[in-house]
Amino acid sequence: MLQIAFIRENQEKVIKALAKRNIDAKATVAEVVQLDEKRRSTQVELDNILSESNKLSKDIGDLMKAGEKSKAAILKEKTVLLKEKSKELAEKADTLANELLEKLYTLPNLPSDIVPEGKTPEENVTVFQEGAIPVLHDGAQPHWELVKKYDIIDFELGNKITGAGFPVYKGKGAKLQRALITYFLDKNTDAGYKEYQVPHLVNEASAYGTGQLPDKDGQMYHDATDNLYLIPTAEVPVTNLFRDVILNENELPVLATGYTPCFRREAGSYGAHVRGLNRLHQFDKVEIVRIEHPDKSYEALEGMVEHVKMILQELKLPYRILRLCGGDMGFTSALTYDFEVFSTAQDRWLEISSVSNFETFQANRLKLRFKDKDGKNQLAHTLNGSSLALPRVLAGILENYQTAEGIVIPEVLRKYTGFDLID
Repeated sequence: MLQIAFIRENQEKVIKALAKRNIDAKATVAEVVQLDEKRRSTQVELDNILSESNKLSKDIGDLMKAGEKSKAAILKEKTVLLKEKSKELAEKADTLANELLEKLYTLPNLPSDIVPEGKTPEENVTVFQEGAIPVLHDGAQPHWELVKKYDIIDFELGNKITGAGFPVYKGKGAKLQRALITYFLDKNTDAGYKEYQVPHLVNEASAYGTGQLPDKDGQMYHDATDNLYLIPTAEVPVTNLFRDVILNENELPVLATGYTPCFRREAGSYGAHVRGLNRLHQFDKVEIVRIEHPDKSYEALEGMVEHVKMILQELKLPYRILRLCGGDMGFTSALTYDFEVFSTAQDRWLEISSVSNFETFQANRLKLRFKDKDGKNQLAHTLNGSSLALPRVLAGILENYQTAEGIVIPEVLRKYTGFDLID
């Protein structure tokens, strides 16, 4: 969430920055500033009345001690009127504060200066590409055919149990999935990330804290009885571990990682681009989260990018990195890099990771702060990344490592799978 003081003092800058997201924010910014002015003036009036009421109470006590009860009674009548007025003003101030908060929740984060202009994914900028695209044997197939051939993932069985977008992993498919999860976690913990096992359901405060609400309202699975949400990513519970926390500056940075299943309702459309593992309602993902000093968060972002690159290099998958344009960035992000793996069998790029810096946007919602060297509380910067999302990584492995004899397991995974070929 953007800070109201920043908006108030930088209205044109905010409007210009949000225009990079293709949002005309003039009216909303004006409304936010107006609400804030009303709230502040109401609070000043309330504070003055409370101060006057406190003074009268002291005066009444002095008069009573002096035996001047009639004068004290006159002042008591004034305090009754002031109490009624203060109640009205307090209610008005609360109403204005809630209205202001609701408006602030609708404003996305401001893009970093290096975010490129653009409205669609086609306008994202490729900043790095590595890995040779393999030449496959005659008769090579996309993963949704391979999994049937080798009986390792069953989409129809998942459809019977739950519905479309909930696959069942079987035999060597299940072992390969588990191997990837363990490998990703090991890479992350070796890099200094502390592993957490976290709940897969979160409360409303947690969903607001990391920015899924109200932006993604309707896109998450929601249990209305208990008002809990199935998580769309481990980012939500892991980052909320630090909600309402004040860290000491010497405790920064905080590095956390966790594996969870992820649940998303927006599986959506039809066609080859969403077939098989390309888009699911439930999928597995390993996440990395960092809490950083504002002066070091962009250096940390580059470190996260290098970390994901290292994993893809070890998996020997062809990949590229995109810097997302303003129109394709997530609601909470200030800068996002997407990683895509090339699927030779599908002849297309598949997104497998997003690494983002949110600057103070989430921290402001979370009230996640650190105490600086002068003893002042400052908002931290939060970052997160997929390290990695499994479905499309698995699709890339199945398709790029297929041979006429079977699917070869990447060498780095063999100590986890216990086998080197799916046949």
